Amino acid sequence: MAFNFFNRGAATPPQTKASAAGPVVAYHGAGRVAWSPRDVVSLTRSGFLGNPIGFRSVKLIAEAASALPLILQDSERRYDMHPLLALMKNPNLAQGRAELLEALFGQLLLTGNGYLEVVAGEDGTPLELHVLRSDRMNVVPGGDGWPVAYEYAVGGKKHRFDMTNGAAPICHIKSFSPQDDHYGFSPLQAAASAIDVHNSASRWSKGLLDNAARPSGAIVYRGSDGQGALTADQYDRLVDEMASQHQGAANAGRPMLLEGGLDWKPMGFSPSDMEFQKTKEAAAREIATAFGVPPMLLGIPGDATYANYAEANRAFYRLTVLPLATRVTAAISGWLNGFYDETVELRPDQDQVPALAVERDAQWKRVGAAIFLTDAEKRAILGLPKQADE
Repeated sequence: MAFNFFNRGAATPPQTKASAAGPVVAYHGAGRVAWSPRDVVSLTRSGFLGNPIGFRSVKLIAEAASALPLILQDSERRYDMHPLLALMKNPNLAQGRAELLEALFGQLLLTGNGYLEVVAGEDGTPLELHVLRSDRMNVVPGGDGWPVAYEYAVGGKKHRFDMTNGAAPICHIKSFSPQDDHYGFSPLQAAASAIDVHNSASRWSKGLLDNAARPSGAIVYRGSDGQGALTADQYDRLVDEMASQHQGAANAGRPMLLEGGLDWKPMGFSPSDMEFQKTKEAAAREIATAFGVPPMLLGIPGDATYANYAEANRAFYRLTVLPLATRVTAAISGWLNGFYDETVELRPDQDQVPALAVERDAQWKRVGAAIFLTDAEKRAILGLPKQADE
């Protein structure tokens, strides 16, 4: 997405193009920082760092999308060498193309927002690209609702990126959000409830293991004198003995020695306890669905949507990885076109994706056999540039 919307040169422009809703958005947030409604740090900690399904879903998508081969072309030719390709190959001293894109895809999946910073030379040529953390970035909207600046805060320091002078130093890629004008909505936010259920189920399982991996029971006291209550000393002694001798995995199966008047009443699993594992699997399936990852690829049992693993993998690339990678690379190339003063398109090369080989072979065969199409039309359908003699 390019942000070079401002034309300060002409005092009276011949034509004004602006959204009719822009003044309303500007009135809502003009001149101040628009804060994200979600606590991104806490959600990332619980849904990515503390949840195996969320972690694996993000890693699976980000790694697959960043590993896709990229091509650069315009309407006339496909480039083997180009400054934009060189920049993407070595975006900075610490990262290569795959590392940069994996970080960008990860930020987009976790927060709904991805930010790229360009470091330009004295002549305005891009020299480096850097992914900035989304939880540290804030949008500053202008009077017309469009961002006039971005504020990046680290500790007690802030850096302001001005978006009104020349080419935009920040590329903001965001997911669709129906209730926010400036920030995107992430799959992690949509899966927040399922993540809470899954994490609670894991804590419950851990607590069950700590208590000898069996359902709880009750110790009933019936004194010889008919009294049903222990003295304070007897109660404290019993609690200490239970905690030290009969709780934890190391004490699993240890027999319990009960003195006179004490009786153990075990409690069996209730029907809700028996359905507990299914509840956890259902929560895991919801998390995977929010990210667009077939549950079969995450090892979640009981999934019969796909006939086999290859079909699930093909659907994963076709429905999740390719749309995300195509949208992000198009935004990057559209943004960098402002620095190179030309129009080129950066996109994934579907012909080099093994998971899509069967589909692409069928498409090439079908287009090649269409005798009513010219060679130029066939090339256009397949996404190829024009031939030199066309």
